[in-house]
Amino acid sequence: MLKVQHAKKKKKNAPRDINEPRKTYTVKDIFKLPFELLCDPKYFWHLVTLFLLGELVLSTLIIHNVAYTEIDWVAYMQEVEGFILGERDYTKLKGDTGPLVYPAGFVYIYSLFYYLTDNGKNVRLAQYIFEFLYLISQLVVCAIYKQSKKVPPYIILLLGCSKRLHSIFLLRCFNDPVAMLFMFACILAMVHRKWTLSSLLYSLALSTKMNVLLFFPAFGIILWQVLGAYKTFGQLGLIALIQLALAYPFLSQYPASYFSKAFEFTRVFDYQWTVNWRMMTEETFVSNWFSKELLIGHGFTLLMFIVFIWCGPKGGLMYVLKKGFSRHHEIPVSSDGKSVIVHRLGPTLTIVYQDIISMMFTSNFIGILFARSLHYQFYSWYFQTLPYLLWQCSWVSTEKGLKSTSRVLIFVTIEGCWLTFPSTVKSSWTLAACHIMLLLGIFGNSPAPDYKIPSLFRAKQ
Repeated sequence: MLKVQHAKKKKKNAPRDINEPRKTYTVKDIFKLPFELLCDPKYFWHLVTLFLLGELVLSTLIIHNVAYTEIDWVAYMQEVEGFILGERDYTKLKGDTGPLVYPAGFVYIYSLFYYLTDNGKNVRLAQYIFEFLYLISQLVVCAIYKQSKKVPPYIILLLGCSKRLHSIFLLRCFNDPVAMLFMFACILAMVHRKWTLSSLLYSLALSTKMNVLLFFPAFGIILWQVLGAYKTFGQLGLIALIQLALAYPFLSQYPASYFSKAFEFTRVFDYQWTVNWRMMTEETFVSNWFSKELLIGHGFTLLMFIVFIWCGPKGGLMYVLKKGFSRHHEIPVSSDGKSVIVHRLGPTLTIVYQDIISMMFTSNFIGILFARSLHYQFYSWYFQTLPYLLWQCSWVSTEKGLKSTSRVLIFVTIEGCWLTFPSTVKSSWTLAACHIMLLLGIFGNSPAPDYKIPSLFRAKQ
């Protein structure tokens, strides 16, 4: 045995035969490696590593070279300072920008920031904290993209191409990206079939800011399809229980005050700061009838997706609802083309990982389209989902080869609208047009085809 191994080792180290032809490299070989890195899912995490290293350098340069702009940080610190000093009446927790209007989770998170940053005075340290949150958020989103077979690896580079998003994290320290970090972690838990963990993370996101309710229609339907009615009710009960536990210090003393401010659904945002609907007059913008029309449009669009896209391929809405109550519930979940049985009890519904990602991202995007007011920090609600959603659309035929060009053009146009300050009638119309094109593209191309590695880099069979 030893002699055989020694012989093999000697053969391995033997000098190259001088008559053996040398390998020659063509221009194609030289350029193949970087293109494989960008296009082959096999190298996805290599690309992510380079991407995050670049983001780390860029973010640090921004913090050190771009002036910090105070908007809400001082107000956040003033609001949580009241809590730290013992105030439990939500109506009395106020800052320079007005009363506290976020749920209890926000209070705890920013109280931690208050202590870490010397009562909020060390803004530079706060920026470093948000740089860390930014990198973690990008990592989590990349992990979500990795689970989908619908998009090419190189689109993660678009995640780092937003001047506005860097500003929201690094120069403003808003609470919106904190809530979205929990929300993206929730989606990642969902694609890994960690349903209880996903409910916990969803509740934490909701306790930071209630914009994550825009994800709820898809979240509820997915739980219903995967777990059935009774377990879904249990998960929703867990979400509510976490909300009550976090809010207990306030609910035990001033319950009406807490609910009136933490979940203020009747709140009307200032017209002067809105990015969308600038084409409307201020009178129309703040009117009840405009709010109701947007709500009707939101509900109708959601219903169309629920009936035709999310439940239609699975037997229809009524079939999905009925099977949710069935005691015989079997759901195959697929991540790589192979079926993974979650429950072994009877008739089947099918939900794949890309269904989860697409449904969650689309549900949120529909809410964005019909939101009455989008402030600049609200861009963090959906920017990181845009590359994925754009690659679900198909407006131009493959033969013309303009698909990626049109997607990037819309991506750049949306970013330009969000960089326009203050917003104008033109920028608002343009943003609305891009949103509508994107939504119609998603609806008309569902389900989107799987991504295929370009033939130039496809492994030889």
